[in-house]
Amino acid sequence: MSVRDALRRAPMIGDIPGLRLLRVGDDWDLLRAPAEIGFLALAHLRAIGASIGPVLYDGPNERLYYAIQTGTADGGWADLPVRHLSGNSWLVAPGLELMDDWFGGWCELPDDDTLTDPEVLLAALQHPYVTAVCQDPPSAARLQNAFRPDRKGTP
Repeated sequence: MSVRDALRRAPMIGDIPGLRLLRVGDDWDLLRAPAEIGFLALAHLRAIGASIGPVLYDGPNERLYYAIQTGTADGGWADLPVRHLSGNSWLVAPGLELMDDWFGGWCELPDDDTLTDPEVLLAALQHPYVTAVCQDPPSAARLQNAFRPDRKGTP
């Protein structure tokens, strides 16, 4: 099932309109990255024309979540500040409705069941200009203004 379909079927979170509770690990896993490197990796993926699955920007926690195929993030991630989320994990995510700038939102949300290739994502996260940020991160405010989810197609 695609993330888009899962959002349509997911239960709402309490009385908060637009927020859904998604079960992770059945049809797709998530790779969570800090926003400062996650947005650079996303820009790189877009620049090389990679097939990109759902990508969620969590504004309050400054994180990006990439949907990848279940069970494909086994190795190579140890030196990166990322976390693999799979079975027994849940994600609070906006539904298909628009959310405000404070919350964040979907940077990518394909209409089909496209997922980001974990090997291509790993290469993007290991790209020299992305890894340079790990040593000297730019300010979060500068990144938030440069890489807003509503500016699809721009880095």
